[in-house]
Amino acid sequence: MAQERAGAALFKGNPITLIGPELKPGDKAPDFTLNKSLLETVSLKDFAGKIKLISVVPSIDTGVCDAQTRRFNEEAAKLGDKVVVLTVSVDLPFAQARWCGAAGVDRVVMLSDYRDNNFGKAYGVLIKEFALDYRAVFVIDENDTIRYVEYVREMTEHPNYDAALAAVRELL
Repeated sequence: MAQERAGAALFKGNPITLIGPELKPGDKAPDFTLNKSLLETVSLKDFAGKIKLISVVPSIDTGVCDAQTRRFNEEAAKLGDKVVVLTVSVDLPFAQARWCGAAGVDRVVMLSDYRDNNFGKAYGVLIKEFALDYRAVFVIDENDTIRYVEYVREMTEHPNYDAALAAVRELL
Protein backbone atom coordinates (compact mmCIF):
# COMPACT_ATOMS: atom_id res chain seq x y z
CA MET A 1 0.00 0.00 0.00
CA ALA A 2 1.27 3.44 -0.91
CA GLN A 3 2.35 5.84 1.79
CA GLU A 4 -0.23 8.50 2.74
CA ARG A 5 0.91 11.90 3.97
CA ALA A 6 -2.14 13.40 5.71
CA GLY A 7 -2.07 17.20 5.92
CA ALA A 8 1.01 17.38 3.68
CA ALA A 9 -0.62 20.10 1.60
CA LEU A 10 -3.50 22.55 1.60
CA PHE A 11 -6.40 23.29 -0.70
CA LYS A 12 -7.95 26.69 0.06
CA GLY A 13 -6.52 26.45 3.56
CA ASN A 14 -7.87 22.95 4.24
CA PRO A 15 -5.48 20.02 4.79
CA ILE A 16 -5.37 17.33 2.11
CA THR A 17 -3.60 13.99 1.87
CA LEU A 18 -0.87 13.25 -0.65
CA ILE A 19 -0.20 9.65 -1.63
CA GLY A 20 3.38 8.56 -2.16
CA PRO A 21 6.76 9.50 -0.73
CA GLU A 22 8.03 13.02 -0.20
CA LEU A 23 10.98 13.15 -2.58
CA LYS A 24 14.05 15.23 -1.77
CA PRO A 25 17.11 16.51 -3.63
CA GLY A 26 19.64 13.70 -3.92
CA ASP A 27 16.98 11.00 -4.34
CA LYS A 28 17.03 8.88 -7.48
CA ALA A 29 14.11 9.93 -9.69
CA PRO A 30 11.44 7.22 -9.74
CA ASP A 31 10.52 5.79 -13.12
CA PHE A 32 7.05 6.47 -14.48
CA THR A 33 4.77 5.66 -17.38
CA LEU A 34 2.74 8.59 -18.71
CA ASN A 35 0.56 9.01 -21.76
CA LYS A 36 1.75 11.41 -24.44
CA SER A 37 -1.35 10.51 -26.46
CA LEU A 38 -4.04 7.91 -26.01
CA LEU A 39 -1.81 5.17 -27.45
CA GLU A 40 1.72 6.53 -26.91
CA THR A 41 3.36 6.22 -23.51
CA VAL A 42 6.70 7.51 -22.29
CA SER A 43 8.87 6.78 -19.29
CA LEU A 44 11.81 8.44 -17.58
CA LYS A 45 14.27 6.62 -19.89
CA ASP A 46 12.74 8.38 -22.91
CA PHE A 47 14.38 11.56 -21.62
CA ALA A 48 17.76 9.96 -20.81
CA GLY A 49 20.74 12.30 -20.91
CA LYS A 50 18.56 15.41 -20.57
CA ILE A 51 17.98 17.74 -17.67
CA LYS A 52 14.29 17.40 -16.87
CA LEU A 53 12.11 20.12 -15.40
CA ILE A 54 8.83 18.44 -14.44
CA SER A 55 5.98 20.83 -13.76
CA VAL A 56 3.02 19.08 -12.13
CA VAL A 57 -0.41 20.71 -12.27
CA PRO A 58 -3.82 19.50 -11.00
CA SER A 59 -5.71 20.47 -14.18
CA ILE A 60 -4.65 22.48 -17.20
CA ASP A 61 -8.11 24.08 -17.29
CA THR A 62 -7.59 26.17 -14.14
CA GLY A 63 -6.03 29.62 -13.89
CA VAL A 64 -2.84 28.88 -11.95
CA CYS A 65 -2.17 25.66 -13.91
CA ASP A 66 -2.67 27.57 -17.17
CA ALA A 67 -0.28 30.32 -16.06
CA GLN A 68 2.30 27.83 -14.74
CA THR A 69 2.36 25.89 -18.00
CA ARG A 70 2.56 29.05 -20.12
CA ARG A 71 5.45 30.38 -18.00
CA PHE A 72 7.49 27.18 -18.27
CA ASN A 73 6.73 27.05 -22.01
CA GLU A 74 8.22 30.54 -22.41
CA GLU A 75 11.26 29.61 -20.32
CA ALA A 76 11.80 26.34 -22.23
CA ALA A 77 12.77 28.33 -25.30
CA LYS A 78 15.64 29.93 -23.35
CA LEU A 79 17.01 26.74 -21.79
CA GLY A 80 18.38 25.00 -24.89
CA ASP A 81 18.52 21.40 -26.14
CA LYS A 82 19.98 19.86 -22.97
CA VAL A 83 16.73 20.56 -21.11
CA VAL A 84 13.27 19.09 -21.58
CA VAL A 85 10.28 20.65 -19.83
CA LEU A 86 7.49 18.23 -19.01
CA THR A 87 4.05 19.17 -17.71
CA VAL A 88 2.17 16.39 -15.95
CA SER A 89 -1.53 16.37 -15.07
CA VAL A 90 -4.35 13.84 -14.96
CA ASP A 91 -6.14 15.64 -17.79
CA LEU A 92 -6.84 13.37 -20.75
CA PRO A 93 -4.30 13.64 -23.58
CA PHE A 94 -7.09 15.02 -25.83
CA ALA A 95 -7.75 17.88 -23.41
CA GLN A 96 -4.03 18.61 -23.07
CA ALA A 97 -3.60 18.74 -26.87
CA ARG A 98 -6.64 20.96 -27.29
CA TRP A 99 -5.42 23.34 -24.58
CA CYS A 100 -1.90 23.51 -26.08
CA GLY A 101 -3.33 24.34 -29.51
CA ALA A 102 -5.55 27.09 -28.10
CA ALA A 103 -2.77 28.50 -25.89
CA GLY A 104 0.01 28.28 -28.48
CA VAL A 105 2.09 26.12 -26.11
CA ASP A 106 4.59 24.18 -28.20
CA ARG A 107 7.81 23.75 -26.20
CA VAL A 108 6.49 21.88 -23.18
CA VAL A 109 5.89 18.13 -23.48
CA MET A 110 2.41 17.47 -22.08
CA LEU A 111 1.99 14.13 -20.32
CA SER A 112 -1.08 12.57 -18.76
CA ASP A 113 -1.20 10.56 -15.53
CA TYR A 114 -4.87 9.67 -16.05
CA ARG A 115 -4.51 5.94 -16.63
CA ASP A 116 -3.23 4.66 -13.28
CA ASN A 117 -1.75 7.64 -11.43
CA ASN A 118 1.62 5.87 -11.26
CA PHE A 119 3.50 9.16 -11.58
CA GLY A 120 1.44 10.73 -8.80
CA LYS A 121 2.07 7.79 -6.48
CA ALA A 122 5.80 7.55 -7.31
CA TYR A 123 6.44 11.30 -6.92
CA GLY A 124 4.18 11.79 -3.88
CA VAL A 125 1.74 14.15 -5.60
CA LEU A 126 -1.47 12.11 -5.93
CA ILE A 127 -4.23 13.86 -3.98
CA LYS A 128 -6.28 11.24 -2.15
CA GLU A 129 -9.37 13.45 -1.88
CA PHE A 130 -9.51 14.51 -5.56
CA ALA A 131 -7.60 11.87 -7.58
CA LEU A 132 -5.62 14.73 -9.14
CA ASP A 133 -1.87 15.34 -9.09
CA TYR A 134 -0.77 18.09 -6.71
CA ARG A 135 1.12 21.20 -7.82
CA ALA A 136 4.86 20.54 -7.65
CA VAL A 137 8.09 21.10 -9.56
CA PHE A 138 10.99 18.66 -9.87
CA VAL A 139 14.36 19.26 -11.51
CA ILE A 140 16.17 16.06 -12.41
CA ASP A 141 19.71 15.96 -13.78
CA GLU A 142 20.92 13.98 -16.77
CA ASN A 143 21.76 11.03 -14.49
CA ASP A 144 18.19 10.93 -13.11
CA THR A 145 19.06 12.35 -9.69
CA ILE A 146 16.60 14.85 -8.26
CA ARG A 147 18.30 18.21 -7.77
CA TYR A 148 15.32 20.42 -6.85
CA VAL A 149 11.88 19.75 -5.41
CA GLU A 150 9.00 22.05 -4.56
CA TYR A 151 5.69 20.73 -3.29
CA VAL A 152 3.74 24.00 -3.27
CA ARG A 153 2.22 24.27 0.22
CA GLU A 154 -1.14 25.72 -0.92
CA MET A 155 -2.51 24.11 -4.08
CA THR A 156 -3.98 27.37 -5.38
CA GLU A 157 -0.62 29.21 -5.30
CA HIS A 158 2.12 29.44 -7.93
CA PRO A 159 5.40 27.58 -7.58
CA ASN A 160 8.66 29.45 -7.14
CA TYR A 161 9.51 29.76 -10.84
CA ASP A 162 12.81 31.56 -10.24
CA ALA A 163 14.14 28.90 -7.85
CA ALA A 164 13.20 26.05 -10.21
CA LEU A 165 14.79 27.79 -13.19
CA ALA A 166 17.92 28.61 -11.17
CA ALA A 167 18.21 24.90 -10.32
CA VAL A 168 18.05 24.04 -14.03
CA ARG A 169 20.64 26.68 -14.94
CA GLU A 170 23.04 25.35 -12.29
CA LEU A 171 23.06 22.05 -14.16
CA LEU A 172 23.83 23.59 -17.57
